[in-house]
Amino acid sequence: MVATDLKSEVKKMMEKRSALEVEMNVIIERLCQPGGPGLSGNLGFPRSDIDIPVIQADRHRLAVLRNDYKDITEKISENIELLHSSKLPLKSSTSVDSGSNSQGVVGISSSMNAMDVNVSRPFAMVDEISEESPAAEDGLQLGDQIVKFGKVEFGDNLLTKLASEAQMNQGLPVPMLVMRQGALINLTVTPRTWRGRGLLGCNFRIL
Repeated sequence: MVATDLKSEVKKMMEKRSALEVEMNVIIERLCQPGGPGLSGNLGFPRSDIDIPVIQADRHRLAVLRNDYKDITEKISENIELLHSSKLPLKSSTSVDSGSNSQGVVGISSSMNAMDVNVSRPFAMVDEISEESPAAEDGLQLGDQIVKFGKVEFGDNLLTKLASEAQMNQGLPVPMLVMRQGALINLTVTPRTWRGRGLLGCNFRIL
């Protein structure tokens, strides 16, 4: 397959993935609205305030969409790697904190073109992080200022967007750009279940 055809295929897959994200966001917002049933957990005895069959259908659809999202993300990554195989490799960040996790600092997810180390405005800070949490194990540190988390950048409704991004990418690596002691650092964090609360085990304070 020539490069032009490969680029066209990647573009189509990214458009399809964006459509999946939109549908997942709608379901997540519906299930997680105040008083809502949430994304998982027992619904209990028959209740008049919620439509259990609809909730079960939403949860099932979300699981299907997540699988489709994971599959298409892997295919996008594979094709981008093929495109980059004949080009110079991406440069990793030259500003690396000596005390940071070297594996976490290096590299930008090739499936996310937006992570090209563009200097942006930090929108949140890590003001709490639990030991042995996914965030801690993947290299995030207390005091890190978040410039980008997946597709989330400075803007409105950041807490909702951060939660949705983590939920949509459960079990998948999410590229992050953080500012640490004045240096921009690239991390990859994988939201996942662990013995503590949440999928990351840290708290973001909006700046």
